[in-house]
Amino acid sequence: MTRASGIVVHLLTLGPGAGPSPLPAFKPPPPYNPAGGAADDLLNLLAWGVSAAGVAGLLILGISMAIQLNRGVPGEMGDHFRGAVFVAMGCVLGATAGPLVMFFGDLGL
Repeated sequence: MTRASGIVVHLLTLGPGAGPSPLPAFKPPPPYNPAGGAADDLLNLLAWGVSAAGVAGLLILGISMAIQLNRGVPGEMGDHFRGAVFVAMGCVLGATAGPLVMFFGDLGL
């Protein structure tokens, strides 16, 4: 009997817990997440897009108000106010999308 096989036989006769295990330690697998960080990246991209669209909407609204003032057409303030409300509603909806998704979680989808 060789020296190496004698050590293995000795460790086997001592039983478990008698010495260091030759097997690597068991690590549980990470939780299942098929999307990884893709959902967060998509939310960040959409939030940036909503911010850019809000700024662009306010710029377009201001330009149209300036053109109307330059033309001297009175009584068109209702259209501008409606445009400002639509831009504000879009910004609020886009700003609350991220926190709502974080609050409800992945919903098991």
